[in-house]
Amino acid sequence: MVKVGLQLYTVRDYLERDFEGTLRKVAELGYQGVEFAGFYGRTPEQVKAILDETGLVALGAHTPYERLLHALDEEIAFNKAIGNRYLAMPYLAEEDRGRWGEVIEDLKVIGQRCAEEGMVLFYHNHDFELTEKLRDKPVLDAIFFEVSEELLKVELDSCWVYFAGFDPLEYIAKYSGRMPLLHWKDLVKKADGSPETVELGKGEVNVRDIADAAIQAGAEWLVVEQDYCANDSLKSIETSMEFIRAYAQEGGKLNV
Repeated sequence: MVKVGLQLYTVRDYLERDFEGTLRKVAELGYQGVEFAGFYGRTPEQVKAILDETGLVALGAHTPYERLLHALDEEIAFNKAIGNRYLAMPYLAEEDRGRWGEVIEDLKVIGQRCAEEGMVLFYHNHDFELTEKLRDKPVLDAIFFEVSEELLKVELDSCWVYFAGFDPLEYIAKYSGRMPLLHWKDLVKKADGSPETVELGKGEVNVRDIADAAIQAGAEWLVVEQDYCANDSLKSIETSMEFIRAYAQEGGKLNV
């Protein structure tokens, strides 16, 4: 059964002050795994110790493009030591978006090295990979067309797909079987058209149908993320967990 994790970027303000205490709180709230976005100066041994203490699974790690290019062996060793096999490229800076062909070739090389080490490389999208085109396809589709499934898996951010004007359900179906991780999040569009991420069930994204579709498509983890929290970030993830428990009680096939 699909599990529920948290992208720790959501609670970065707490992690900066109390890394271990924040992970304890995440576990207490009922999240089963965490996706890292940095390790806040901790050693692999320290990270592994708090994971063991809390029972949290290291479900993935967002790893900057530069680190994947220039410090991949170090990142692989660190993540192996904490029990994580999934490395995700989280974001491509604007200055790099004019050279998608080179980025795709880099992903092939990085993905091959990860595969050799028993690791799995993912690409995590924002909206620009859908609004920009490469060879008459949205860039996101070009990436997954040109880099084989054996070298690159999909970490679909369903909220950004929605914000870009595409149907998340269609994208989930398109990458069924290649998408172990899905970012599960909600938003509202502000008066100026910009997005504001909100707690699950508080926005305009059909997060129930997205969860149903992701489960049907073979996702292993639904990963809650809130890029920006207007409320206290720990309170926000608690509110999202309340929604998740209600969804599961109403028939959602989640292990919570």
